[in-house]
Amino acid sequence: MRTILITGPGGSGRTAVAAATALRAAGEGIPTLVLGADRTDTLGAALGTATGPAPTRVTPTLTAWRPDAAVRFREDLTAFQNRAASVLDLLGASRLDAEELTPLPGAEELSLLRALRDAALSERYELLVVDLPPAPHALDLLALPEELRRYLRRLLPPERQAARALRPVLGRLAGVPMPADWLYETAARWDVELAAVEAVLADRHTAVRLVAEPGPAGADAVRTTRLGLALRGLRTEALVANRVLPEDTPLHGLVAQQRKALADWSETFDVTAVPHLGHDPRGTEDLTALAVPGVNTAPAPVEWPVADRIEEDGVLVWHIPLPGAIRDGLDLVRRGDELVITVGGFRRIVALPSALRRCTVAGAALRDGELRMRFTPDPDLWPR
Repeated sequence: MRTILITGPGGSGRTAVAAATALRAAGEGIPTLVLGADRTDTLGAALGTATGPAPTRVTPTLTAWRPDAAVRFREDLTAFQNRAASVLDLLGASRLDAEELTPLPGAEELSLLRALRDAALSERYELLVVDLPPAPHALDLLALPEELRRYLRRLLPPERQAARALRPVLGRLAGVPMPADWLYETAARWDVELAAVEAVLADRHTAVRLVAEPGPAGADAVRTTRLGLALRGLRTEALVANRVLPEDTPLHGLVAQQRKALADWSETFDVTAVPHLGHDPRGTEDLTALAVPGVNTAPAPVEWPVADRIEEDGVLVWHIPLPGAIRDGLDLVRRGDELVITVGGFRRIVALPSALRRCTVAGAALRDGELRMRFTPDPDLWPR
């Protein structure tokens, strides 16, 4: 299954482009699902068909879905209260009724990620188009599964669950109650769900399309977003330059500004210029007129390879693509078997490849948008 994630700066028209992308693929006979993230029905407004918590058939091959975070939040919290009933009763806590529950911050993000996972695992569709939130929010959303899994592993290590027989004794010695089985079971279930979302995002058939209006603000947003995506190991497949004005428009200064941005972008991206319709796209006819790019059937996966240069230079070199990164904005810290990468205001903690865990860091260089880290084998750990 192909997955296309679409984002861009706020107000760039990304929802209309997402709807147009899905409509074009469906028109080519590809069973397609377009997934919306907005609270308001901007996706339905673009498609000309209302969307909601139940999948809606737009055409015979196109389905639209806008999951309801409030419903899922109520279901999850109600289930949690039922699982923790004995602890809540011991504390004298008052249960919350489903009708009085409102989603907490983060509930919408988790709801969208679950919907993405469910849609990707479904066998009904060949293409999933996801209308992500605006770029800064989208980058936080895409980082969420990996970060939550790391927190869970640190706070509730799975290997500690094996010492069930010792928990009563440990509890008496420590003077505090030990975590119950249901807590580990809940953490394990969350870990499996988050791992499934991670697998979708890391799949070689998943790519990102950026949508931006050509101009200085759009150029800055594209540059920053591309770097954030690269740090997550996500490939920017194409750039859709939206609302491009015709040459004969009287706004000559704005036209010249757009042309300059398009020329700059074309040196780096596969750019598709989408014309300004003179109004917000509404309905299938307008979406067809946008002429968005088709689906790439041969995607190029993102790789972070480790080059073996032990015989030549005595080192292993880890190549990490970071397009647009600058040296002054880059910081690297090794912590055990992990590497903390901070670049351009973004931060990610990644596990070292197994071969590099038995090495010491010998240096790093940033050249042509690629970070190259050199590792020297540790003689005490490296096999002879």
